[in-house]
Amino acid sequence: MVRIVTELYGAKLGASDGEIGHVKDFYFDDQIWAVRYVVADTGSWLAGRQVLISPHAFGSLHQDGKLLHVNLTRKQIENSPSIESHKPVSRQYEGEYYRYYGWPYYWQGDGLWGMSGFPILELPAAPLPSEQAFASNRSPESADAHLRSTQAVGGYHLQASDGIIGHVCDFMMDAQSWAIRQLVIKIGHRFSGKEVHIPTRAVDRISYPDSTVFVNLTKEAIELSSARQLAPIGAAD
Repeated sequence: MVRIVTELYGAKLGASDGEIGHVKDFYFDDQIWAVRYVVADTGSWLAGRQVLISPHAFGSLHQDGKLLHVNLTRKQIENSPSIESHKPVSRQYEGEYYRYYGWPYYWQGDGLWGMSGFPILELPAAPLPSEQAFASNRSPESADAHLRSTQAVGGYHLQASDGIIGHVCDFMMDAQSWAIRQLVIKIGHRFSGKEVHIPTRAVDRISYPDSTVFVNLTKEAIELSSARQLAPIGAAD
């Protein structure tokens, strides 16, 4: 099942013992094209604090109306490592975050989520790598994750191999693996143009200073792309 990222903005987040806020943004890995965190707006509950929730806490995106279920308690989330002192999100922060929850590191292993292609719900059977093992990896500075905001990248220009053709207007995400499979591109006029889907494997690079996504497709190939019909986000998997 595919989820449309912009339609998840504003969805309420429900912990095992009550609501915790709503979806504000998603942070994705711009090399692997996988969503690594949901950015939660907790409102007045944890005022002034940005909260990240890993897909490990969701498993697949199970949605009941506009409520996304998070398999954590409010207390667990409240006591989780705070992101404010670690902006932008660094691998050092992620190590602290993953050790707190007892989840396996997604950056250790060959799978999209480390040893698996999907985020897990259960705690790992074996102990996590020790502090010493973690310290033996690359330095935090060189190992910083390539995490970017979907809110920020939305609106970036799309640069084909022969010129700019449109802009990014959405992301298509697999509900089980949390991998971003396609970019939704508006071509032509910003308001009256048509939308086409571009596979993320066609992306060569993203220039953040230029607010541009570069793809290895011609403008003609992009114009001939057809957007396939997608199931609504409330549909059953």
